[in-house]
Amino acid sequence: MMKYRAKKSLGQNFLINPRVAEHMVLESNISKKDTVLEVGPGTGNLTKYLLARAKKVIAVEKDDNLAKELAKKFKKEIKNKKLILVKQDILERTLGRSDGDGQRKFSAENFRGESKNVLRNYKIVANIPYNITGAILKKFLSDKNKPKSMALMIQKEVAERIIARDGRESLLSISVKAYGEPKILFRVSRGNFYPTPNVDSAVIYIKNISDKIFVENNINEKEFWEVIRAGFTHKRKKLSSNLKKMGIFIDKSCENTLKNKRAEELTLKDWTNLIKDIHINKKK
Repeated sequence: MMKYRAKKSLGQNFLINPRVAEHMVLESNISKKDTVLEVGPGTGNLTKYLLARAKKVIAVEKDDNLAKELAKKFKKEIKNKKLILVKQDILERTLGRSDGDGQRKFSAENFRGESKNVLRNYKIVANIPYNITGAILKKFLSDKNKPKSMALMIQKEVAERIIARDGRESLLSISVKAYGEPKILFRVSRGNFYPTPNVDSAVIYIKNISDKIFVENNINEKEFWEVIRAGFTHKRKKLSSNLKKMGIFIDKSCENTLKNKRAEELTLKDWTNLIKDIHINKKK
C-alpha cells in the first residue's frame, strides 16, 4: 500500500486486505468487455484487480496527493490507455469544461476521455466514503447515462437498510429498488481498512439498472418521487395522513388497502400501483 495519511475530512478508509479487494472484483461480474468507473481509487488496491479483469478503468480521485501517487503507480496502464485517471471530485464542482460559470461536475453523460463513447454501458465498482453513499446512489441511479451495475463497499447497516433486511422499507431502499435489483454480496469487518472505521462494511451489488419501472408503468419520474418523499415525511404517521398534508389524495380504490398503513410497510410494487391511481392536487 502507498504510504499515505488518510484525511478524515474526506472520509478516507483505505481497503488494505488484497483478498477482500480481489473478491469484490470477482463478485462484481467484470469481464474483458467492460469499462469500469471507480470512484475514489485511493491507494489503488482495488484498481489493481479491476485493471486485471476489465477492458478499461476510469478512476476518479479527488485527493491531489493520491492522484499523483496513482499516476506513478499505474504509469504503464495510463500510457497504454488501460487506465484513465481523472483528478476531480465526483460530486462537487471542479475546474474543467465550462457549464456557464467556469466550473463543471463529473458527468457520465458528458465524459469523453480519449474516446467519444468511453462511458457507455459501463459498470461502477468502488470503495466509497460512507458519508457520500446516498449522494453517489442518487447521482448515478438517476443519471441519464446509468451504469449497468454498481458494486459498492458501504457501511453494513446502510446496506441492510437498502435491501430492507428487517422487512421495513425506507426512502433509501425504495430509491434504489426503483432503478435496480440490490443484494448484499458479502460483509467485511472493520479490520480490513486503514484507518480502522468504527463500523463494519458490506459490498452491495445493484444489477439491471434502468428506468424500466417508469416506462412500463407510464409513470412520471418526478411525480413518483414527489409522492414517495411525501409518504415518508413522518415515519410514524399513517401514509394517508402524510400524503394529504402534501395535497396528495388516495383514490377510493386504494384507500381501504392503504389507509391504515405506514410508508415503510409498502413494497415498490405497492408504491407503483398507488402512484398510478392517485390524483395530485397542486396548491395554487
